[in-house]
Amino acid sequence: MAPHSGQPEQRGPLLPGLLLVAAALSRPAAPCPFQCYCFGGPKLLLRCASGAELRQPPRDVPPDARNLTIVGANLTVLRAAAFAGGDADGEEEEAAAGSVRLPLLSALRLTHNNIEVVEDGAFDGLPSLTALDLSNNPLRALGGGAFRGLPALRSLQLNHALARGGPTLLAALDTALAPLDELRLVGLAGNALSRLPPAALSRPRLEQLDARLNALTGLGPDELRALERDGGLPAPRLLLADNPLSCGCAARPLLAWLRNSTERVPDARRLRCAAPRALQDRPFLDLDEARLRCADGDAYGRGEEVELAGPELEASYVFFGLVLALIGLIFLMVLYLNRRGIQRWMRNLREACRDQMEGYHYRYEQDADPRRAPAPAVPAGSRATSPGSGL
Repeated sequence: MAPHSGQPEQRGPLLPGLLLVAAALSRPAAPCPFQCYCFGGPKLLLRCASGAELRQPPRDVPPDARNLTIVGANLTVLRAAAFAGGDADGEEEEAAAGSVRLPLLSALRLTHNNIEVVEDGAFDGLPSLTALDLSNNPLRALGGGAFRGLPALRSLQLNHALARGGPTLLAALDTALAPLDELRLVGLAGNALSRLPPAALSRPRLEQLDARLNALTGLGPDELRALERDGGLPAPRLLLADNPLSCGCAARPLLAWLRNSTERVPDARRLRCAAPRALQDRPFLDLDEARLRCADGDAYGRGEEVELAGPELEASYVFFGLVLALIGLIFLMVLYLNRRGIQRWMRNLREACRDQMEGYHYRYEQDADPRRAPAPAVPAGSRATSPGSGL
């Protein structure tokens, strides 16, 4: 029977057809910008990393783009509607009037781009954006309305981005976060923050706040109350590792809160004391809340904080007793191993003492014999006279 040859003939035209369909599905609706790399798929992904020559966001991004990444550029200033064609002269008003060039963009990553200023409305025209990453940029100024055009934003990453701005930038961030009611994740790691932005703590749907690698010495009662939720909403998680915690009386509220909500701080076991010196590098959760005192009686912990008679001091006493017992045991062992030499030394010492005492006894007997008493001395100038002399 001759082999059936119809099946191979059907596979030949089928494969090119599938390739054409895949290419059509992956092809963007508009050409890819020359500074970027475009990856097709269900969600069009663009990655732009052209170095310092890219000084503003690319203006020819395909309108069906879902993910845009710009890394290593020199954007410096993000002006109003920068991603809606509004960063050039004469186009800001048109973009602000409601121009939406990227209606499907959901993720925007702008790390390591030397961004120093983010103006009001910089992200206008991105109604679907849910994730924004501005980490590792030297931000100096942030407009109070920088995020006003992002009603659906759920994740905001500002790690290693706020250290140069100081208190002014922190206040501006507080204002900029206020309208973001859908915010779930906030990243503020590595920013030398001495306090947490109240607006970040009070976001109604916040799920996690990353505050690692900052300058937090603790959290006050107001900050801890802001982390609680009413109305059945889940309470947010908080990351606090690598902060210089002050382990004095001011740490009592945070310590009590951690003991009751350990699952809310996944890195609680990594928290260490930075002050006072007596408790430096001690695990924060090992402190005894009842024994934390302030040396000057300051209830807010501005003085030198100490912990009196804590478990560490008791452990040191036990260790000191063990050391003394070991020294005594070694001394007794040395005595036992040298017992013969010690006996010989004691015998020689006893004989020497006996010889010495015999010498004293012999001298005493010689001195007590009257026949061996020495003649009395004759006074000078006197002369001896006989009994028969007439003188």
